[in-house]
Amino acid sequence: METFIQHARGLMARIADRREEQETYGRLAAGQSPLALFITCSDSRVVPSLITGARPGELFELRTAGNAVPVYQEDMAACAEAATIEYAMRVLGVADIVVCGHSHCGAVGAKARGEDLTGAPAVRDWLTQQLSDQLPKDEEPTVAAAVQQHVREQLDRLRGYPCVQERLTAGEVNLHGWFYEVHTGLVAAHHPASDMFLPL
Repeated sequence: METFIQHARGLMARIADRREEQETYGRLAAGQSPLALFITCSDSRVVPSLITGARPGELFELRTAGNAVPVYQEDMAACAEAATIEYAMRVLGVADIVVCGHSHCGAVGAKARGEDLTGAPAVRDWLTQQLSDQLPKDEEPTVAAAVQQHVREQLDRLRGYPCVQERLTAGEVNLHGWFYEVHTGLVAAHHPASDMFLPL
């Protein structure tokens, strides 16, 4: 933790030392205009700005265990995930949504392998509610097949949100499914025509 504290203490000085940084951070005070909504896992090995090279203000992030998107329902209870998606669509007007799953995902792996999560009931209940029972059984450490299927399903769920569907119909937003390998840095994108994930 001390390393994080020292870095935070020095941030203002680092910004002050570089005119380009001063201008970038100064613009952020006027508001945000992110280029994309980036939906990914809470996993500490997944760093959206590292994967994309995004600068401050360029990504609007939604992170959940297993990068899960709740199924939209008209009477659904208020939830942070739905609110974040709606804000990105109707307030920020982002032009792209990326759902990025990753290799060695603990959440998807636990679901795909049927692991006993009685010792972590909140995690168990979240995965039971939000991850499909149709995920392929996957004993590989990377759980690539299960994660990629999960990403496809989250893209389908996004299409069920009225705020997303409106923008899709108007041609104002694009959906992207990505798979990130934490051990190599490879990023593969879903191609709807072939239903395959191919390297970017």
